[in-house]
Amino acid sequence: MTAAFPFGLEEEYFLVDARSKLLAGDVPLAFFEAAKRATKGRISQEFLQPQIEVQSSPHVSMRDASRELRELRRIVSTVAAQHGYCILAAGTHPSALWPGAQPTPKKRYDIVMHDLQMIGRRDLLCGMHVHVELPDANDRVDVMYRMLPYLPLFLALSTSSPFWQRRRTGLKGYRLAAYDELPRTGVPELFRTREEFDAYVSALVRAGVIQDSSFIWWAIRPSLVNPTLELRAPDSCTLVEDTIAIAALYRTVARHLYLNRSCNAGLNAVQRALVIENKWQAQRHGVNAIFVTEDGGITVADMLERTIEETVADAAALNCTAEIGRCRAIVGSGTSADAQLAVFDAHGAGKSRDAALRAVTEWISVATLQ
Repeated sequence: MTAAFPFGLEEEYFLVDARSKLLAGDVPLAFFEAAKRATKGRISQEFLQPQIEVQSSPHVSMRDASRELRELRRIVSTVAAQHGYCILAAGTHPSALWPGAQPTPKKRYDIVMHDLQMIGRRDLLCGMHVHVELPDANDRVDVMYRMLPYLPLFLALSTSSPFWQRRRTGLKGYRLAAYDELPRTGVPELFRTREEFDAYVSALVRAGVIQDSSFIWWAIRPSLVNPTLELRAPDSCTLVEDTIAIAALYRTVARHLYLNRSCNAGLNAVQRALVIENKWQAQRHGVNAIFVTEDGGITVADMLERTIEETVADAAALNCTAEIGRCRAIVGSGTSADAQLAVFDAHGAGKSRDAALRAVTEWISVATLQ
């Protein structure tokens, strides 16, 4: 199984009132209990009550993962409707105000909220995580280190957070701008070995700063709960096919790096700094970003093509070629952020901002279940 690079998906959604599309308030426990029964335990509460997360089973087939993810969205949506709610898959809610979101009562979240204070209350953000299991779990830190240059590409393809606090931000992916207020987020340091990573975690644990490595929220990390390398950079994708496309690309690149140990083996401080710059370019411009390399600028489209060409054998081995092709369509037609902005502009002429934002949330609601 591990030779097949099994993977799993986690998606976070906003839980909103079915009519107004405004954030749910105090969410009754009955909803979560019903949703857990219906999904066979594949749903969990998140940091704030209007956020929920679904978790797929492990898969080796992209088609099976796509079917399960669509089914999870359908089941959760059905249960939500029975309680007067619906779900939105996006990095930020276009018209939500963070002071109205109530924390989820849970021991772990209480500890985190005590540490983060107001920054925690502002964490009204939804992401998408992809877990990939490598043949040897001890190699996760090495692959993470060599995966850093690809993080801006995964983010650019997923951007779905152009609004924040009822305002157009000017960014395609505002979510990580807000998320990076938290400690231990962003691009990992240049840890090359598991021993270096473990030494870092141990120092924080001994100092009483964190309890374990699950309190490290980098854009990519070795998972504590699963024997996987977890991609955390992407926004929650509004369209299921975008989630699957990005997951396929990440899984393929993970295989390529695992089997080709010299690829990006010499990553240095300058190149990490370029990753951080390119992360910003992805947040700001999405698929229209120009990434920086030591040889000059490169478009997202060109970086995607270069990545696909380099990993063509890996995609074929994992039967991911068709799904990765969807990434080209995302670059060509735009992400959820581009669609949201188009809806906002189409409904903004001669109308109030409230009406335009309402149109955007309605579009997300419909597209989430397409």
